[in-house]
Amino acid sequence: MSDTQYDVVVIGGGPGGYVAAIRAAQQGLKTAVVEGRGALGGTCLNVGCIPSKALLGASEKYHEATSTMDELGVIAEGVSFDVSKMLKYKNKTVKGLTGGIEFLMKKNKIDYVKGWGSFVDANTIKVALLDGGEQELKTKNTIIATGSEPASIPGVEIDEERVVSSTGALDFEDVPEHILVIGGGVIGLELGSVWGRLGSNITVVEFLDTIVPTMDSDVQAEFTKILTKQGMDIKTSTKVTDVKLLKSKIKVTVEPAAGGDAEVIECDKVLVSVGRKPFTNGLNLEAIGVEVTPQGMVVTDDHWRTNVASVYAIGDVTDGPMLAHKAEEEGSNCADIIAGKVGHVNYDAIPNVVYTTPEVASVGKTEGELKEAGIEYKAGKFPFMANAKAKIGQHPEGFVKVLADAKTDRVLGVHILGADAGNLIAEAVLAMEFDGSAEDIALTSHAHPTLSEVMKEAALAVAGMEVHA
Repeated sequence: MSDTQYDVVVIGGGPGGYVAAIRAAQQGLKTAVVEGRGALGGTCLNVGCIPSKALLGASEKYHEATSTMDELGVIAEGVSFDVSKMLKYKNKTVKGLTGGIEFLMKKNKIDYVKGWGSFVDANTIKVALLDGGEQELKTKNTIIATGSEPASIPGVEIDEERVVSSTGALDFEDVPEHILVIGGGVIGLELGSVWGRLGSNITVVEFLDTIVPTMDSDVQAEFTKILTKQGMDIKTSTKVTDVKLLKSKIKVTVEPAAGGDAEVIECDKVLVSVGRKPFTNGLNLEAIGVEVTPQGMVVTDDHWRTNVASVYAIGDVTDGPMLAHKAEEEGSNCADIIAGKVGHVNYDAIPNVVYTTPEVASVGKTEGELKEAGIEYKAGKFPFMANAKAKIGQHPEGFVKVLADAKTDRVLGVHILGADAGNLIAEAVLAMEFDGSAEDIALTSHAHPTLSEVMKEAALAVAGMEVHA
Protein backbone atom coordinates (compact mmCIF):
# COMPACT_ATOMS: atom_id res chain seq x y z
CA MET A 1 0.00 0.00 0.00
CA SER A 2 1.28 3.45 -0.90
CA ASP A 3 1.37 6.37 1.48
CA THR A 4 2.51 8.74 -1.27
CA GLN A 5 0.20 11.72 -1.84
CA TYR A 6 0.05 12.60 -5.51
CA ASP A 7 -1.07 15.85 -7.05
CA VAL A 8 -2.11 14.02 -10.22
CA VAL A 9 -2.70 10.38 -11.07
CA VAL A 10 -3.23 9.65 -14.75
CA ILE A 11 -5.09 6.42 -15.55
CA GLY A 12 -3.91 5.36 -19.00
CA GLY A 13 -0.47 5.73 -20.55
CA GLY A 14 -1.44 6.45 -24.15
CA PRO A 15 -0.63 9.63 -26.10
CA GLY A 16 -3.03 11.71 -24.02
CA GLY A 17 -2.09 10.14 -20.71
CA TYR A 18 1.68 10.16 -20.87
CA VAL A 19 1.75 13.69 -22.34
CA ALA A 20 -0.56 14.87 -19.54
CA ALA A 21 1.76 13.27 -17.01
CA ILE A 22 4.86 14.90 -18.46
CA ARG A 23 3.22 18.33 -18.55
CA ALA A 24 1.98 17.91 -14.97
CA ALA A 25 5.46 16.96 -13.82
CA GLN A 26 6.95 19.92 -15.69
CA GLN A 27 4.55 22.12 -13.73
CA GLY A 28 6.00 20.79 -10.49
CA LEU A 29 3.15 18.40 -9.64
CA LYS A 30 3.83 15.02 -8.04
CA THR A 31 2.55 12.65 -10.73
CA ALA A 32 1.90 8.95 -11.36
CA VAL A 33 0.75 7.06 -14.44
CA VAL A 34 -1.24 3.84 -14.16
CA GLU A 35 -1.15 1.60 -17.23
CA GLY A 36 -2.45 -1.97 -17.47
CA ARG A 37 -1.11 -2.86 -20.90
CA GLY A 38 2.39 -3.43 -19.58
CA ALA A 39 3.78 -0.97 -22.12
CA LEU A 40 3.24 2.76 -22.47
CA GLY A 41 1.97 4.44 -25.65
CA GLY A 42 -1.60 3.18 -25.65
CA THR A 43 -3.41 1.84 -28.69
CA CYS A 44 -1.65 4.33 -30.96
CA LEU A 45 1.86 3.12 -30.32
CA ASN A 46 1.23 -0.54 -29.51
CA VAL A 47 -1.51 -1.68 -31.91
CA GLY A 48 -2.56 1.39 -33.89
CA CYS A 49 -0.92 4.39 -35.52
CA ILE A 50 2.72 3.37 -35.27
CA PRO A 51 2.67 -0.34 -36.21
CA SER A 52 0.20 0.30 -39.04
CA LYS A 53 2.43 3.06 -40.46
CA ALA A 54 5.44 0.76 -40.23
CA LEU A 55 3.61 -1.78 -42.40
CA LEU A 56 2.27 0.93 -44.70
CA GLY A 57 5.80 2.19 -45.26
CA ALA A 58 7.23 -1.26 -45.90
CA SER A 59 4.47 -2.28 -48.30
CA GLU A 60 4.72 1.04 -50.16
CA LYS A 61 8.44 0.51 -50.76
CA TYR A 62 7.69 -2.93 -52.19
CA HIS A 63 4.99 -1.46 -54.41
CA GLU A 64 7.34 1.24 -55.71
CA ALA A 65 10.08 -1.26 -56.42
CA THR A 66 7.77 -3.53 -58.41
CA SER A 67 5.58 -1.03 -60.26
CA THR A 68 6.89 2.53 -60.59
CA MET A 69 10.70 2.63 -60.49
CA ASP A 70 11.20 1.16 -63.95
CA GLU A 71 10.01 4.40 -65.57
CA LEU A 72 12.73 6.26 -63.66
CA GLY A 73 15.39 4.00 -65.14
CA VAL A 74 15.79 2.03 -61.92
CA ILE A 75 15.52 -1.65 -62.79
CA ALA A 76 14.71 -3.80 -59.78
CA GLU A 77 14.62 -7.47 -60.71
CA GLY A 78 13.58 -10.37 -58.51
CA VAL A 79 12.09 -8.11 -55.84
CA SER A 80 10.21 -10.02 -53.15
CA PHE A 81 9.02 -9.51 -49.61
CA ASP A 82 9.11 -11.40 -46.33
CA VAL A 83 6.07 -10.89 -44.13
CA SER A 84 7.82 -12.22 -41.05
CA LYS A 85 10.61 -9.64 -41.45
CA MET A 86 8.04 -6.88 -41.94
CA LEU A 87 6.34 -7.91 -38.70
CA LYS A 88 9.70 -8.12 -36.94
CA TYR A 89 10.54 -4.59 -38.10
CA LYS A 90 7.14 -3.36 -36.93
CA ASN A 91 7.57 -4.95 -33.51
CA LYS A 92 11.11 -3.62 -33.14
CA THR A 93 9.88 -0.11 -33.90
CA VAL A 94 7.09 -0.38 -31.34
CA LYS A 95 9.40 -1.76 -28.65
CA GLY A 96 11.92 1.03 -29.17
CA LEU A 97 9.32 3.76 -28.94
CA THR A 98 7.54 2.35 -25.90
CA GLY A 99 10.90 2.09 -24.20
CA GLY A 100 11.54 5.71 -25.09
CA ILE A 101 8.35 6.80 -23.35
CA GLU A 102 9.28 4.81 -20.24
CA PHE A 103 12.59 6.72 -20.23
CA LEU A 104 10.63 9.98 -20.35
CA MET A 105 8.73 8.89 -17.24
CA LYS A 106 12.00 8.41 -15.38
CA LYS A 107 13.46 11.64 -16.74
CA ASN A 108 10.49 13.62 -15.45
CA LYS A 109 10.38 11.72 -12.12
CA ILE A 110 6.92 10.29 -12.82
CA ASP A 111 5.94 7.10 -11.00
CA TYR A 112 4.92 4.45 -13.53
CA VAL A 113 2.56 1.91 -11.95
CA LYS A 114 1.92 -1.19 -14.07
CA GLY A 115 -1.60 -2.38 -13.47
CA TRP A 116 -5.31 -1.71 -13.91
CA GLY A 117 -6.64 1.27 -12.01
CA SER A 118 -10.11 1.81 -10.56
CA PHE A 119 -11.71 4.40 -8.28
CA VAL A 120 -12.25 3.62 -4.62
CA ASP A 121 -13.37 7.19 -4.09
CA ALA A 122 -12.74 10.51 -5.80
CA ASN A 123 -9.23 10.75 -4.34
CA THR A 124 -8.17 7.11 -4.09
CA ILE A 125 -7.13 4.85 -6.96
CA LYS A 126 -6.77 1.11 -6.43
CA VAL A 127 -4.36 -0.61 -8.82
CA ALA A 128 -4.48 -4.33 -9.55
CA LEU A 129 -0.78 -4.78 -10.22
CA LEU A 130 0.30 -6.86 -13.21
CA ASP A 131 2.86 -8.72 -11.10
CA GLY A 132 0.26 -9.51 -8.44
CA GLY A 133 -1.20 -7.74 -5.46
CA GLU A 134 -2.77 -4.33 -5.14
CA GLN A 135 -1.63 -0.78 -4.49
CA GLU A 136 -3.62 2.28 -3.47
CA LEU A 137 -2.69 5.75 -4.70
CA LYS A 138 -3.92 8.86 -2.92
CA THR A 139 -4.34 11.81 -5.25
CA LYS A 140 -5.68 15.34 -5.28
CA ASN A 141 -6.61 15.06 -8.98
CA THR A 142 -7.15 12.21 -11.44
CA ILE A 143 -7.07 12.30 -15.23
CA ILE A 144 -8.95 9.50 -17.01
CA ALA A 145 -7.08 8.76 -20.24
CA THR A 146 -8.00 5.15 -20.91
CA GLY A 147 -8.64 5.56 -24.64
CA SER A 148 -10.85 3.40 -26.81
CA GLU A 149 -11.26 -0.11 -28.17
CA PRO A 150 -12.51 -1.47 -31.51
CA ALA A 151 -16.27 -1.50 -32.01
CA SER A 152 -18.05 -4.39 -33.69
CA ILE A 153 -21.44 -5.06 -35.24
CA PRO A 154 -24.19 -7.33 -33.90
CA GLY A 155 -23.75 -10.97 -34.76
CA VAL A 156 -20.09 -10.68 -35.76
CA GLU A 157 -17.66 -12.10 -33.22
CA ILE A 158 -14.05 -10.96 -33.43
CA ASP A 159 -11.59 -13.79 -32.68
CA GLU A 160 -8.44 -11.93 -33.90
CA GLU A 161 -7.57 -14.90 -36.10
CA ARG A 162 -10.05 -15.08 -38.97
CA VAL A 163 -12.43 -12.28 -38.01
CA VAL A 164 -10.13 -9.54 -36.81
CA SER A 165 -10.08 -5.99 -35.56
CA SER A 166 -7.28 -3.62 -36.50
CA THR A 167 -5.15 -5.38 -33.87
CA GLY A 168 -5.34 -8.77 -35.56
CA ALA A 169 -4.86 -7.27 -39.02
CA LEU A 170 -1.40 -6.09 -37.94
CA ASP A 171 -0.19 -9.66 -37.37
CA PHE A 172 -1.19 -11.80 -40.34
CA GLU A 173 1.64 -14.32 -40.72
CA ASP A 174 0.85 -14.80 -44.42
CA VAL A 175 -0.80 -12.63 -47.04
CA PRO A 176 -4.50 -13.58 -47.19
CA GLU A 177 -5.90 -14.24 -50.64
CA HIS A 178 -9.03 -12.17 -50.00
CA ILE A 179 -9.83 -9.77 -47.16
CA LEU A 180 -13.29 -8.32 -46.68
CA VAL A 181 -13.18 -5.04 -44.79
CA ILE A 182 -16.34 -4.01 -42.96
CA GLY A 183 -16.22 -0.22 -42.83
CA GLY A 184 -14.81 2.34 -45.23
CA GLY A 185 -13.15 4.59 -42.68
CA VAL A 186 -9.53 5.46 -42.04
CA ILE A 187 -8.38 2.26 -40.33
CA GLY A 188 -9.97 -0.14 -42.80
CA LEU A 189 -8.61 1.68 -45.84
CA GLU A 190 -5.10 1.92 -44.41
CA LEU A 191 -4.87 -1.75 -43.47
CA GLY A 192 -6.60 -2.75 -46.69
CA SER A 193 -3.88 -0.83 -48.53
CA VAL A 194 -1.12 -2.67 -46.68
CA TRP A 195 -2.30 -6.15 -47.61
CA GLY A 196 -3.59 -5.10 -51.03
CA ARG A 197 -0.10 -3.97 -52.03
CA LEU A 198 1.25 -7.35 -50.95
CA GLY A 199 -1.24 -9.25 -53.09
CA SER A 200 -4.54 -9.60 -51.22
CA ASN A 201 -7.83 -8.96 -52.98
CA ILE A 202 -9.59 -6.29 -50.93
CA THR A 203 -13.35 -5.80 -50.72
CA VAL A 204 -14.60 -2.84 -48.69
CA VAL A 205 -18.21 -2.85 -47.48
CA GLU A 206 -19.48 0.52 -46.22
CA PHE A 207 -23.01 1.06 -44.88
CA LEU A 208 -23.06 4.76 -45.80
CA ASP A 209 -23.10 6.09 -49.35
CA THR A 210 -19.41 7.03 -49.32
CA ILE A 211 -16.09 6.04 -47.82
CA VAL A 212 -14.36 8.37 -45.30
CA PRO A 213 -17.76 9.92 -44.52
CA THR A 214 -16.41 12.89 -42.54
CA MET A 215 -14.24 14.10 -45.41
CA ASP A 216 -15.04 16.70 -48.06
CA SER A 217 -17.26 15.39 -50.88
CA ASP A 218 -14.68 16.15 -53.61
CA VAL A 219 -12.10 14.16 -51.65
CA GLN A 220 -14.52 11.28 -51.18
CA ALA A 221 -15.29 11.04 -54.89
CA GLU A 222 -11.70 11.27 -56.13
CA PHE A 223 -10.32 9.05 -53.37
CA THR A 224 -12.83 6.34 -54.27
CA LYS A 225 -11.70 6.47 -57.91
CA ILE A 226 -8.04 6.19 -56.94
CA LEU A 227 -8.53 3.26 -54.55
CA THR A 228 -10.70 1.47 -57.11
CA LYS A 229 -7.95 1.94 -59.69
CA GLN A 230 -5.52 0.42 -57.19
CA GLY A 231 -7.69 -2.69 -57.07
CA MET A 232 -10.04 -2.23 -54.12
CA ASP A 233 -13.60 -3.37 -54.66
CA ILE A 234 -15.60 -0.71 -52.80
CA LYS A 235 -19.25 -1.40 -52.06
CA THR A 236 -20.98 1.63 -50.52
CA SER A 237 -24.60 1.77 -49.31
CA THR A 238 -24.13 -1.89 -48.39
CA LYS A 239 -24.52 -3.77 -45.12
CA VAL A 240 -23.21 -7.06 -43.78
CA THR A 241 -26.01 -9.33 -42.59
CA ASP A 242 -24.15 -12.55 -41.84
CA VAL A 243 -20.60 -13.86 -41.35
CA LYS A 244 -20.28 -17.63 -41.49
CA LEU A 245 -16.97 -19.36 -40.76
CA LEU A 246 -16.40 -22.50 -42.82
CA LYS A 247 -13.44 -24.87 -42.63
CA SER A 248 -11.19 -22.95 -45.01
CA LYS A 249 -13.23 -19.94 -46.09
CA ILE A 250 -15.54 -17.32 -44.65
CA LYS A 251 -18.89 -16.61 -46.29
CA VAL A 252 -20.08 -13.03 -45.81
CA THR A 253 -23.62 -12.11 -46.80
CA VAL A 254 -24.18 -8.51 -47.85
CA GLU A 255 -27.15 -6.63 -49.19
CA PRO A 256 -28.07 -3.04 -50.07
CA ALA A 257 -28.36 -0.84 -46.96
CA ALA A 258 -31.88 0.12 -48.01
CA GLY A 259 -32.82 -3.53 -48.55
CA GLY A 260 -32.68 -5.73 -51.62
CA ASP A 261 -31.12 -8.85 -53.04
CA ALA A 262 -28.39 -10.45 -50.96
CA GLU A 263 -24.94 -11.40 -52.22
CA VAL A 264 -22.53 -13.92 -50.68
CA ILE A 265 -18.82 -13.11 -50.80
CA GLU A 266 -16.19 -15.71 -49.98
CA CYS A 267 -13.00 -14.51 -48.31
CA ASP A 268 -10.15 -15.66 -46.08
CA LYS A 269 -10.20 -12.90 -43.48
CA VAL A 270 -12.76 -10.37 -42.30
CA LEU A 271 -11.50 -7.07 -40.90
CA VAL A 272 -14.12 -5.36 -38.73
CA SER A 273 -13.36 -1.66 -38.93
CA VAL A 274 -16.54 0.14 -37.94
CA GLY A 275 -15.02 2.63 -35.54
CA ARG A 276 -14.01 2.63 -31.91
CA LYS A 277 -15.77 3.04 -28.57
CA PRO A 278 -14.60 4.52 -25.24
CA PHE A 279 -12.80 2.10 -22.95
CA THR A 280 -13.88 2.60 -19.34
CA ASN A 281 -14.22 -1.02 -18.26
CA GLY A 282 -13.27 -1.61 -14.65
CA LEU A 283 -12.79 2.04 -13.72
CA ASN A 284 -15.68 1.84 -11.24
CA LEU A 285 -16.91 5.27 -12.33
CA GLU A 286 -20.31 4.58 -10.82
CA ALA A 287 -18.73 4.47 -7.36
CA ILE A 288 -17.93 8.17 -7.51
CA GLY A 289 -20.82 9.24 -9.75
CA VAL A 290 -18.92 10.33 -12.86
CA GLU A 291 -21.44 11.15 -15.60
CA VAL A 292 -21.22 9.20 -18.85
CA THR A 293 -23.33 9.30 -22.01
CA PRO A 294 -25.40 6.31 -23.18
CA GLN A 295 -22.55 5.66 -25.63
CA GLY A 296 -20.09 5.38 -22.76
CA MET A 297 -18.29 8.70 -23.22
CA VAL A 298 -17.24 10.59 -20.10
CA VAL A 299 -18.97 13.97 -19.90
CA THR A 300 -16.67 16.96 -19.27
CA ASP A 301 -16.79 20.74 -19.34
CA ASP A 302 -14.58 22.98 -21.51
CA HIS A 303 -11.67 22.37 -19.14
CA TRP A 304 -11.96 18.54 -19.25
CA ARG A 305 -13.39 18.43 -15.72
CA THR A 306 -16.11 15.87 -15.03
CA ASN A 307 -19.04 16.47 -12.69
CA VAL A 308 -16.72 15.24 -9.92
CA ALA A 309 -14.51 18.26 -9.22
CA SER A 310 -11.17 16.45 -8.83
CA VAL A 311 -11.66 14.07 -11.76
CA TYR A 312 -10.83 14.99 -15.37
CA ALA A 313 -11.06 13.08 -18.64
CA ILE A 314 -9.28 13.45 -22.00
CA GLY A 315 -8.84 11.71 -25.32
CA ASP A 316 -10.97 8.93 -26.75
CA VAL A 317 -13.11 8.53 -23.63
CA THR A 318 -14.51 12.03 -24.31
CA ASP A 319 -16.45 13.60 -27.16
CA GLY A 320 -14.71 14.48 -30.42
CA PRO A 321 -12.45 12.79 -32.96
CA MET A 322 -10.54 9.78 -31.66
CA LEU A 323 -7.08 11.00 -32.66
CA ALA A 324 -3.79 10.67 -30.82
CA HIS A 325 -2.81 14.29 -31.39
CA LYS A 326 -6.20 15.52 -30.15
CA ALA A 327 -5.62 13.53 -26.96
CA GLU A 328 -2.10 14.98 -26.62
CA GLU A 329 -3.39 18.54 -26.88
CA GLU A 330 -6.07 17.82 -24.30
CA GLY A 331 -3.62 16.10 -21.99
CA SER A 332 -1.08 18.89 -21.87
CA ASN A 333 -3.73 21.61 -21.52
CA CYS A 334 -5.65 19.67 -18.87
CA ALA A 335 -2.45 19.41 -16.84
CA ASP A 336 -1.99 23.16 -17.20
CA ILE A 337 -5.51 23.73 -15.87
CA ILE A 338 -4.82 21.51 -12.84
CA ALA A 339 -1.62 23.48 -12.22
CA GLY A 340 -3.62 26.71 -12.16
CA LYS A 341 -2.51 27.85 -15.60
CA VAL A 342 -4.50 28.58 -18.78
CA GLY A 343 -5.43 25.67 -21.06
CA HIS A 344 -7.32 25.71 -24.35
CA VAL A 345 -7.67 23.51 -27.45
CA ASN A 346 -8.96 24.91 -30.74
CA TYR A 347 -11.04 21.99 -32.00
CA ASP A 348 -11.56 23.72 -35.35
CA ALA A 349 -7.85 23.29 -36.00
CA ILE A 350 -7.38 19.57 -35.33
CA PRO A 351 -6.10 17.84 -38.50
CA ASN A 352 -7.13 14.39 -39.68
CA VAL A 353 -4.96 12.19 -41.90
CA VAL A 354 -5.40 8.95 -43.84
CA TYR A 355 -2.02 7.33 -44.54
CA THR A 356 -2.86 5.57 -47.77
CA THR A 357 -1.11 6.35 -51.08
CA PRO A 358 -1.92 9.05 -51.87
CA GLU A 359 -2.54 10.42 -48.40
CA VAL A 360 -5.64 12.34 -47.39
CA ALA A 361 -5.57 15.19 -44.88
CA SER A 362 -8.10 17.76 -43.74
CA VAL A 363 -8.67 20.46 -41.17
CA GLY A 364 -11.68 22.64 -40.46
CA LYS A 365 -15.01 22.65 -42.26
CA THR A 366 -16.03 20.83 -45.42
CA GLU A 367 -18.05 22.49 -48.17
CA GLY A 368 -21.07 20.49 -47.08
CA GLU A 369 -20.78 21.74 -43.51
CA LEU A 370 -20.43 25.36 -44.64
CA LYS A 371 -23.47 25.08 -46.89
CA GLU A 372 -25.52 23.48 -44.12
CA ALA A 373 -24.52 26.29 -41.74
CA GLY A 374 -25.38 28.95 -44.31
CA ILE A 375 -21.85 30.39 -44.31
CA GLU A 376 -20.81 32.19 -47.49
CA TYR A 377 -17.42 31.03 -48.68
CA LYS A 378 -15.05 30.91 -51.62
CA ALA A 379 -13.17 27.81 -52.72
CA GLY A 380 -9.78 27.53 -54.34
CA LYS A 381 -8.63 24.23 -55.79
CA PHE A 382 -5.36 23.23 -57.43
CA PRO A 383 -4.26 19.81 -58.81
CA PHE A 384 -1.01 18.05 -57.99
CA MET A 385 -0.60 17.14 -61.65
CA ALA A 386 0.28 20.79 -62.33
CA ASN A 387 3.08 20.71 -59.74
CA ALA A 388 6.64 20.00 -60.85
CA LYS A 389 7.70 18.09 -57.73
CA ALA A 390 4.61 15.89 -57.86
CA LYS A 391 5.34 14.97 -61.47
CA ILE A 392 9.01 14.31 -60.74
CA GLY A 393 8.06 12.06 -57.85
CA GLN A 394 5.39 10.20 -59.83
CA HIS A 395 2.61 11.43 -57.56
CA PRO A 396 0.27 13.45 -59.80
CA GLU A 397 -2.99 12.32 -58.19
CA GLY A 398 -5.18 14.59 -56.14
CA PHE A 399 -5.54 18.25 -55.23
CA VAL A 400 -5.56 20.86 -52.49
CA LYS A 401 -8.78 22.72 -51.74
CA VAL A 402 -8.86 25.87 -49.62
CA LEU A 403 -12.18 27.16 -48.26
CA ALA A 404 -12.24 30.78 -47.09
CA ASP A 405 -14.89 33.11 -45.70
CA ALA A 406 -16.38 35.11 -48.59
CA LYS A 407 -16.22 38.38 -46.65
CA THR A 408 -13.13 38.15 -44.45
CA ASP A 409 -11.03 35.62 -46.45
CA ARG A 410 -10.33 33.77 -43.18
CA VAL A 411 -9.45 30.13 -43.83
CA LEU A 412 -12.34 27.90 -42.76
CA GLY A 413 -11.12 24.55 -44.04
CA VAL A 414 -8.40 22.89 -46.10
CA HIS A 415 -8.66 19.48 -47.76
CA ILE A 416 -5.78 17.63 -49.38
CA LEU A 417 -5.74 14.45 -51.41
CA GLY A 418 -2.21 13.84 -52.56
CA ALA A 419 1.38 12.96 -51.81
CA ASP A 420 2.61 13.87 -48.31
CA ALA A 421 -0.76 15.39 -47.40
CA GLY A 422 -0.16 14.57 -43.74
CA ASN A 423 2.79 16.96 -43.63
CA LEU A 424 1.33 19.58 -45.97
CA ILE A 425 -1.76 20.02 -43.77
CA ALA A 426 0.40 21.49 -40.98
CA GLU A 427 0.66 24.78 -42.84
CA ALA A 428 -3.12 25.00 -43.04
CA VAL A 429 -3.49 24.15 -39.34
CA LEU A 430 -1.04 26.92 -38.41
CA ALA A 431 -2.83 29.42 -40.65
CA MET A 432 -6.17 28.58 -39.02
CA GLU A 433 -4.69 28.68 -35.51
CA PHE A 434 -3.65 32.28 -36.19
CA ASP A 435 -6.97 33.15 -37.91
CA GLY A 436 -5.04 33.53 -41.14
CA SER A 437 -6.55 34.28 -44.54
CA ALA A 438 -6.20 32.55 -47.88
CA GLU A 439 -4.28 35.63 -48.96
CA ASP A 440 -1.79 35.08 -46.11
CA ILE A 441 -0.98 31.66 -47.51
CA ALA A 442 -0.93 32.95 -51.09
CA LEU A 443 1.53 35.73 -50.27
CA THR A 444 3.89 33.43 -48.38
CA SER A 445 6.95 32.30 -50.34
CA HIS A 446 7.03 28.55 -50.86
CA ALA A 447 10.27 26.86 -51.97
CA HIS A 448 10.45 25.58 -55.54
CA PRO A 449 10.18 22.80 -56.50
CA THR A 450 8.16 21.45 -53.58
CA LEU A 451 4.76 19.90 -53.07
CA SER A 452 3.94 22.80 -50.74
CA GLU A 453 3.50 25.01 -53.81
CA VAL A 454 0.15 23.29 -54.40
CA MET A 455 -1.05 24.85 -51.14
CA LYS A 456 0.03 28.30 -52.31
CA GLU A 457 -1.67 27.84 -55.69
CA ALA A 458 -4.92 26.65 -54.06
CA ALA A 459 -4.87 29.71 -51.81
CA LEU A 460 -4.30 31.92 -54.87
CA ALA A 461 -7.21 30.14 -56.56
CA VAL A 462 -9.59 31.38 -53.86
CA ALA A 463 -9.27 34.80 -55.54
CA GLY A 464 -9.01 33.31 -59.05
CA MET A 465 -5.30 34.16 -59.21
CA GLU A 466 -3.67 30.72 -59.53
CA VAL A 467 -0.61 30.84 -61.77
CA HIS A 468 0.18 27.34 -63.05
CA ALA A 469 -3.23 26.07 -64.09
